[in-house]
Amino acid sequence: MTTRLLCRWARLLPRCPQATVAPARLQAPTVHSTEPACPMSSSWLRLSARHLCQGNELAKMEETPIAYEHTELVRLVEKAATPQEVLQLWAEQGGSASDAARCLVQLSLRVVEKGGEGILQDPRCEHMLETVNSQVSSVWNGTLVALLRALTMLGLPNDAPLLRSLQNEVLWRIRRLTYRHLAYLVDWVAFQSSRGQENEALTTTLLKHLELRWTELSEPRTITILMSRAALLSPSLMDKLEDKALELAENFNAEDIRRVTFALASQNRRSVPLLRALSYHLNQKPTSEMKTPLLLDIAYAYGKLNFHQTQVLQRIAAELLPRLSDLSSVDVTRCAKSLAFLKWLHLPLFEGFAQHFESNSDKYSTLQVCNLLMSFAKLNLQLSKGEEFYAKVHKALEGSFQTLEPFLKTDVVWSLCVLNQARPDHISSVTKPGFQKKLSGGSVGRTENYRLKLLHISAYAQLEPIGVAAVSSPILLPASQVKADSCTPLQSDLHTALQSLTNKRTQALRTSVKTVYGWTIDGELVVDSENKPIDLENLKAPYLPGGGGPDALPAGSRRIAFVAWEFPNFCLRSKDLLGRFAMQKRQLQLAGFIVVEVPYFEWLELKSDWQKVAYLKDKLGKAVAEDMAK
Repeated sequence: MTTRLLCRWARLLPRCPQATVAPARLQAPTVHSTEPACPMSSSWLRLSARHLCQGNELAKMEETPIAYEHTELVRLVEKAATPQEVLQLWAEQGGSASDAARCLVQLSLRVVEKGGEGILQDPRCEHMLETVNSQVSSVWNGTLVALLRALTMLGLPNDAPLLRSLQNEVLWRIRRLTYRHLAYLVDWVAFQSSRGQENEALTTTLLKHLELRWTELSEPRTITILMSRAALLSPSLMDKLEDKALELAENFNAEDIRRVTFALASQNRRSVPLLRALSYHLNQKPTSEMKTPLLLDIAYAYGKLNFHQTQVLQRIAAELLPRLSDLSSVDVTRCAKSLAFLKWLHLPLFEGFAQHFESNSDKYSTLQVCNLLMSFAKLNLQLSKGEEFYAKVHKALEGSFQTLEPFLKTDVVWSLCVLNQARPDHISSVTKPGFQKKLSGGSVGRTENYRLKLLHISAYAQLEPIGVAAVSSPILLPASQVKADSCTPLQSDLHTALQSLTNKRTQALRTSVKTVYGWTIDGELVVDSENKPIDLENLKAPYLPGGGGPDALPAGSRRIAFVAWEFPNFCLRSKDLLGRFAMQKRQLQLAGFIVVEVPYFEWLELKSDWQKVAYLKDKLGKAVAEDMAK
């Protein structure tokens, strides 16, 4: 209350010169005079840069009008090349506490660059620490924050008197620190927290000030520092940081965009408006700013957040293609995995990845080979010259295949089945009952996923011509524990249209058919030579768990499998199926079905029920005709 009264009195003071000026000075100025009516008016007519209730502008007054004057010692120290030169300059010239603090900051940088064991035990370094400790209050704000970081980098113990003194000084001055200083302080606090050396009072106060003063944010660098330490920040502050980043996105350089995008990915914050803005501005950057690590980090972040931006992905591919020879095995597998998560197949780039592996296969670890293989399988990549590539893949897996972790081993064999490159020993190694028990741990969803993969592998052994005897279908979960799949709108519409196609004869149609191969058929029909549906309840069905009925398939009839392809079943911006669904189509055809594909982009164009029925009749007729022409 007293503070507010003083502020109000101070603002009104220029209007009452008689209260503070001698009678001789009460004469009114002439019309053309520019002098104030009282000596104090000149300082109070302008609004104060900082009222007593504000803490954001005093730091600017301290730092902006009166720049820190570099002494001769500081100039020489900044040019020093080694830690010993810094220590020698201090020993020869000495200086104030601020000079000692700046020398310690430079010393830490030289130690990081050149190394320096036992530097804290050097008498000259100890003298600098003593000088700072004796006059902590005279160290400038920015230097004070930098000194905290420098001493941590030098390895000063957290319980050292100087470090405690500096933390107390920062706590006292925290209202006078700029927002950028607070950001660097958050970075230091987060580092200390990771080492279990958190100052709770400082952390609490710091986070409070960050929350209250967020409107002071005006620099991209400050935003990137704070977002990279999002684990310490509240969700509300992160939302405000995202808003500020969106506002300042056009001022970000390529490195700032990388930092923000990577920070969002590390926190799983899928802020679509911010990601779109950053993508737009990243695409405008010149090639000189598009460094290889930056491109790989952007691809990783987009993959982790499942954010699709085709123009940026095309730019990444265009920038990486000429640099393929300079990439390491880690870079290649990381990029391939990120793009596979995005379901984005750039054929020249992935052909280049395969060529890179062929030329440098000895530099790839077993795990990297597995990741590259699984990425190719996800996108159903069919290499133009795959013989040499897969020969080297099999050679790389020979010595370590049997030692792979069970889940990874299953993924690798399943990927080889997708690519039609699995060998008999691969399949037999994962279909043994003893091996299947190793996959039963974990969540129900994960176990069911691997159960289906084993069914696909077993179907590959039964249906593909690879010389392996038929393997019994592995069942790892009781059927009652597996949740029934809910139908999508496309599948529901397809079921309805198929019922109209068969005149609602339930004996002539099966929907959502679960086969022993691990695939689900959206609709099953058996048609005669005139493409008319016939009853199928009593017909043999070796693809069903129960085997179907007793009657054989009539001569001239054909089994039809209707499969609805949803948007997620395709590669990004393409009509090519992903590897999983391409294998489903292939195995159903090998099992004796004529597969009628119903892609979402064709189905959505049909507006009425009769159009949908006519579409299915037309697709059925074309599929039968193609099968007869083979």
